[in-house]
Amino acid sequence: MVQKPAPDSTRRSEKSRRAIYDAALTLVAEAGYAKTTIEGIAARAGVGKQTIYRWWSSKADVLLEAFLDLSGQYAEAVAAPEESQYGIPDTGDLAADLRYVLRATVDEIMDPRFEAPARALSAEGVVSEQFAQQVVSRLLEPQLQLYVQRLKAAQDAGDVRRDIDPRIALELFVSPLAQRWLQRTGPISYAYTDALVDYALNGLAPR
Repeated sequence: MVQKPAPDSTRRSEKSRRAIYDAALTLVAEAGYAKTTIEGIAARAGVGKQTIYRWWSSKADVLLEAFLDLSGQYAEAVAAPEESQYGIPDTGDLAADLRYVLRATVDEIMDPRFEAPARALSAEGVVSEQFAQQVVSRLLEPQLQLYVQRLKAAQDAGDVRRDIDPRIALELFVSPLAQRWLQRTGPISYAYTDALVDYALNGLAPR
């Protein structure tokens, strides 16, 4: 008698995890954060509710981890050969590196797979301070720190003033993009983000 190999529990767990991620992101895009439930995610993913609670304590944890995973997929897809240890390209040309990253951000935020759940999570963050703090600490701030480190490297290279605060400086190009996207106040394009980099690095005074 030929013995069948034992089921691979690792593979089964990963398959379930991915199904839960997909279900969570789809549901929050369709129904919004408030109406998304653990029960709904489990039903959509085809797993038991206890499976979700074995890995996460709340729907916020599920959704944030699913969104972090989605963001990670984008980061891997746009990684440049010159990528530095900070996770942002470091070619020695700060303007080019920032244009590259912001163009990749445009592709990400305009992708319906990313945009719909991102808007739902952003809306929940407006009404729930606790949820907003989780989003900031687990998702946004780690990404912003990549800009901080790249700007610090530019300071060390003499390309940026040493007296500026990198955490404030990055807001000159990141915040306008986020604001335009959130409030739909204008078109989002490569030309727009290229202009943000130009204005942030060169200012508004005549040259």
